[in-house]
Amino acid sequence: MAKAVVRDPSSMGRPISLTKVAAQTWNRLLKPFAPRSPYKIGDAVVADDPFKGRREGLVVFQQGTSVGVDTVQGVFFYDHRQIKQLD
Repeated sequence: MAKAVVRDPSSMGRPISLTKVAAQTWNRLLKPFAPRSPYKIGDAVVADDPFKGRREGLVVFQQGTSVGVDTVQGVFFYDHRQIKQLD
């Protein structure tokens, strides 16, 4: 059974830019190949950085290769290569 698609009324009647459509399509094609972190939100991790020190916490933010770790001292942002799973 086909689903009915309801468009957002705020975008109806606006002209569609071919450049914008091409950019959106290009970004959708490249997204699966972009680097990303293997950790998920809620994972318990240990982050080890020579400048920030070693901290344990939960992953609360993830965007590309950047991961936000919520610790007792606050939220710290690390590259995913500086993080390991907590045993």
